Amino acid sequence: MSFALVDGNNFYVSCERVFNPRLEGVPIVVLSNNDGCVVARSAEVKALGVKMGTPWFQLKDLATRHGILALSSNYTLYADMSNRMMGILGTYSPQQEVYSIDECFLGLEGFRPEDLADMGQRMRQRVRQWVGIPVCVGIAPTKTLSKLANHCAKKGLAGTEGVCDFGAITPGDMSGLLDRIEVGEVWGVGRRLSEQLNGMGITTVRELRDADAALIRREFSVVLERTVRELRGVSCLALEEVAPNKQQIMASRSFGEYVYALDDLAEAVSTYIARAAEKLRRQRSLANAVQVYIRTNPFSEKQPQYQRGITVPLTQATSDTMRLTRAALWGLKRIYRLGFAYQKAGVMLMDLHSEDQAQGVLFAGSAPARPLLMNVIDRANARWGRGTLRLAAEGVRKPWQMKRERVSPAYTTKWDELPRVN
Repeated sequence: MSFALVDGNNFYVSCERVFNPRLEGVPIVVLSNNDGCVVARSAEVKALGVKMGTPWFQLKDLATRHGILALSSNYTLYADMSNRMMGILGTYSPQQEVYSIDECFLGLEGFRPEDLADMGQRMRQRVRQWVGIPVCVGIAPTKTLSKLANHCAKKGLAGTEGVCDFGAITPGDMSGLLDRIEVGEVWGVGRRLSEQLNGMGITTVRELRDADAALIRREFSVVLERTVRELRGVSCLALEEVAPNKQQIMASRSFGEYVYALDDLAEAVSTYIARAAEKLRRQRSLANAVQVYIRTNPFSEKQPQYQRGITVPLTQATSDTMRLTRAALWGLKRIYRLGFAYQKAGVMLMDLHSEDQAQGVLFAGSAPARPLLMNVIDRANARWGRGTLRLAAEGVRKPWQMKRERVSPAYTTKWDELPRVN
């Protein structure tokens, strides 16, 4: 069996360019919440040496010299474009693992090896034509090797026109190719692990592949030993066609401006609970506890510092937004202190389990469950946009909302922001 790893090139930037062709060839960065740091870069910006996570204010001079355009992150657009792309890729194989917003694995069992590169080209062409996103395809006998093949396709190290099939490369040429790639490019080998391997004389992918697997396991972990075996073509990682449910669900944001009043903090916390509860119901789970935290700006030397969190256990597991909000606000009132400039708040739903495993509580009281109401809220918000139906506790004006001064329209999810063709 072979695997294909399909990855959208500069995905956030590519999504922006689909609906604004004038951005083609323009150096672009996409910024994080509150337009703080770089979370995506076009190829033109990468060529200038800009690193991921660089604060935007540090790039002002460079942006002026090279005409770098900064855009606020538009996650609603990116998620919708991702769903469209994954839907198309899913038609090529019944086995699909959506690994992240811009990449997925496909199982290619039953396909003829000599047809795989052509299939990769058809994938690229269809996604480009139907969605507008450029992608690269890496094909190999294991998931780890397919990630590496995708890297080679993207960097032009092997393959043609954005598709690299390791199965079409001879063993001698493969060793030469892996000798030119740093070990840090291997899936799961981060900076710290790469430094440790370098200290052992393992600096390239080929050297890791040919290392003593038992020694790697003894010095590092069974996970890295599995990586070594995957590099040798022994498949150790199966496709996860159904993503496992999350064990915790978190929602947090930095505020667009400092928040001082308890009422404003309560609006933010209520909004975050609503988002987390929606995700909780989507995976058909219940929460047994709610954690709330607030903090000031840890980088400010002018403001007094304060941060505090509290975990509120629930008498009965629930996914009801109203019950979760009530518990979160109860906790917020106990950790709030007057006189501080709060910069961030967050919530976490904890101790999750499937709603099929719900256990009754003898003395829990008789508060009615509201699954039908929650279902109506979720369906209305899915159809007409987040926040169409919401609790009054979430507020209306929301002056604390994060800054998005450079955000593009919601081209695919709002009727009044659909692109116009002249």
